[in-house]
This record gives sequence, C-alpha cells and structure tokens, in this order.
Amino acid sequence: MNREKLKLPNVTLAAMSSVKIYETIKALEYSMQGIEFGEVVLITHRKPLTLPRGITYKHTAKLTDIDCFNYKMVYELADYIDTDYVLLVHADGFVIHPESWRDEFLQYDYIGAPWPLPKPGTVHSYHDVYGNLCRVGNSVSLRSKKLLEFPKRAGLVWEKDEEGFFNEDIFLCCRNKHRIEEAGMRIAPIEAAKYFGHEHPIPEIEDVDAPFTFHKWRGKNAGYPCFENPWGRRWRKFKDVVRPLLFWRHLHR
Repeated sequence: MNREKLKLPNVTLAAMSSVKIYETIKALEYSMQGIEFGEVVLITHRKPLTLPRGITYKHTAKLTDIDCFNYKMVYELADYIDTDYVLLVHADGFVIHPESWRDEFLQYDYIGAPWPLPKPGTVHSYHDVYGNLCRVGNSVSLRSKKLLEFPKRAGLVWEKDEEGFFNEDIFLCCRNKHRIEEAGMRIAPIEAAKYFGHEHPIPEIEDVDAPFTFHKWRGKNAGYPCFENPWGRRWRKFKDVVRPLLFWRHLHR
C-alpha cells in the first residue's frame, strides 16, 4: 500500500556544493521520496547537463574550498530560499526516514543532529560565549528563513572558532547562539534533535532507531545509502589497469 506523501509546502529542500554533484543530486532525489517540498533547489556554479525533474538549479560562484562553503552558508543561503524554512542536505547526509518527520521540528529556527560530549581536557568549540555546553548543530539541518537572514542583518563578524576553523554550524549554534536567542529565535534542545538527525553514535540517540535525517556513515548510519558516480568507478578501474603498465615501462627504460 502506497503511503500518502508528506506535504511540506513551507520548506525548501536544498543542497549547496561545487563537488560531488552527481552524489548531491542523488541525495536530493532520495530526500524527495515520500515528501512534497515547497521547492527543491541545487545551488552550484554550473547547471548539470541532466538535472532531474523537480529540482531547480540556482547559480552561485564556484565554492573553491570548505571555508568558502561555510561563508556562503552563513551569509548567502537566504538569497536562494523563498519559503519559511530550508532543509539542508549533502552528498553524505540526507533524509532517510520520511515517516519520522515531526511537526514539532518547525518550532525551532535551527535543528540538526546532536553533537557528542567533548573529551575532558580538550580544546573544543561546543560552548556558547558564557561557557555553556552546546549539544545541537550540524550542517544537515532545518533552518528558518528568519535565521538565514539574521547573520547579515545583525552584522555578525565572520571569525574562526577556538580550534581554528570556519565551521558555520559552530558559528551559529555556539559562538552566536546568544545573539540568535536574544533575537527571539530557538535552537532545538538535544531531546528534540535526537529524533531529527544522527551523526555521532552517542548514548542519547540509542533509543531512536529511525531518525528523519543522517549525516556521515558512522555507527548505525553505516547501512544507509552511499551514492557513487559511475564514471568515478570507471576512471579508478582504468587507472588500476594503466598504472602497472606505466611502472613496468619505467623500470625497463
């Protein structure tokens, strides 16, 4: 029996990338199974030759590295979203159990997979400016349009975290959590986030067998689909054949 599709007209399903475009498109398609979104968009620097029906191409300058990606996620993503919320997915993280959607997710301006507890004595970034531990972030997430617009409107200064990285989820959910909450927005607690997504195999998620999303193939996530561009496989096989021949030729010069 076919399950009626979940309708989320106020949510845009989106992915932003300049690498692994085939895999990213597959992640979008998989996330669309069982759900009707208000819009589905692929934000990248060049329109793919074959873009599946139902996915809209939106242009951005090429993402040259991970720092560029993080910056655009904070300050430019709002320009591409026309609904009240965006659900962000990646090639390595997407919707896996559409039946696990909860309307309560829309009560928050940011909800992603829970983070693990930092190891004692280590330098980490999982805290706000007051030193309170932050347990929810992740780039595979549901975010409100209000939150997307906030960093630019509030003039948040782009800066590295204590570990020396430009992680956009740390920037929003830890370093600027106080600014976001002062503006009346809510970042989900771990009690709700554990049903939304799983990334790390932590004790708090052990009683949840079917999260709405996942990120990375760790722990129980290892069995979830992992897409691979068939041309990439063919190229690796070609190199495996040619490399020994080139080595043999080098030896016999």
